[in-house]
Amino acid sequence: MQQNLQNKKGFVQGVFDRVFNKYDLMNDFMSLGIHRIWKKNLINMMNPTQKNNLIDVACGTGDIGKLYLDNTMTNLQITCVDPNKGMISKGREKLNKYKNIEWIVASAEKLPVLNNTFDFYSISFGLRNTKDISKALSEAYRVLKPGGRFLCLEFSKIQNSNLDLIYRNYSKLIPLIGGIVIGEREPYEYLIKSIENFVNQKELISLMEENNFKNCSYRNLSGGIVSIHSGWKI
Repeated sequence: MQQNLQNKKGFVQGVFDRVFNKYDLMNDFMSLGIHRIWKKNLINMMNPTQKNNLIDVACGTGDIGKLYLDNTMTNLQITCVDPNKGMISKGREKLNKYKNIEWIVASAEKLPVLNNTFDFYSISFGLRNTKDISKALSEAYRVLKPGGRFLCLEFSKIQNSNLDLIYRNYSKLIPLIGGIVIGEREPYEYLIKSIENFVNQKELISLMEENNFKNCSYRNLSGGIVSIHSGWKI
């Protein structure tokens, strides 16, 4: 399933080239820090052990990788992937004490890793930015081991009409906040459009099932502002 906005040549790459240096700061401003709780929920759902390895795609500056390693207290090597060189550079700098992270610049649709390699595949606020959701899901399935689990944390569709109205009004302020905090409005105008255009919870389940994932389910957080989708390679 191709996404029109994301297929404009160089558009998404250009968006993140302009924000990577203050990406973490802006995430805290936009979500009032709640994104940290959402990410901890993802790790709790994963419930990894010291024997499980992880590929975190669209990793940004490495928040999920850090939480994973802190949670498992393991020296097992994990892999963090992002298409933006600036994000990867910022992640390396931020997590320089973690020597067991392999950093790779690549897109979710074309991962330079072997088949059947990972116990867990995670993608947080990144599936929405792919050019082709189905290709990204197909790659996720390919790189997971049999018995491996796919987990996606993403903005979703709010279930409560009152909360939805509040959130939509708040969303209008986000480009303004971006203009103040990082001097850029356009990347956050894209953010709002990409959230509005993204598939709903059940549609994403259908896409996962079309790409061979089994026992697919989702869990809404914060009333559906975001959701965590889960599926298994069996």
